[in-house]
Amino acid sequence: MNNIYPIFDKMLSRADKEKLLGQRGLMIWFTGLSGSGKSTLAIALERELQQRGLLCRILDGDNIRSGINNNLGFSPEDRVENIRRIAEVGKLFVDTGIITIAAFISPNNELREMAAHIIGADDFVEVYVSTPIEECERRDVKGLYAKARRGEIKEFTGVSAPFEAPQHPALSLDTSKFSLEESVNRLLHLILPKVSAPLSKE
Repeated sequence: MNNIYPIFDKMLSRADKEKLLGQRGLMIWFTGLSGSGKSTLAIALERELQQRGLLCRILDGDNIRSGINNNLGFSPEDRVENIRRIAEVGKLFVDTGIITIAAFISPNNELREMAAHIIGADDFVEVYVSTPIEECERRDVKGLYAKARRGEIKEFTGVSAPFEAPQHPALSLDTSKFSLEESVNRLLHLILPKVSAPLSKE
């Protein structure tokens, strides 16, 4: 039998979602050491974008590790799976027209390239929060560096595990040099032209 309601056979396209929202979906991927300012920037950016009528979703360790990735540890294999799942979830948000802001250490280029491949290079904006480790350690808001120095945390990025700086980030921000306001203004200058108009193609 023919479908009685054939108009409902197909899910709405990304273009339909973006037309509804009046914005283009995009992934802004913050990478950098613990304490570099990734989450602070993500929260401030989200607020500025919302004030401009743009819908955002932040993904970070607090809402990912406590939910979808709560069965993962910090082994090399689990770190890969952690980023893979984040990227897959992020792709769903981006394909719905939502500006998605990810704040994760994601310590090497291979991991970030995997995320960009999953999400799609045209939708992936890599932002390197390049705050020096000395400043990150001075802040040490969660006491993680102190624990890592005492050997209480194994494979801690920047102390007992390496961090590989991005080769070609869309933007680098050193939060020990730039104020939060200046950093957010630089982000807005980069991002607003990319999200202001929905895609015209299916």
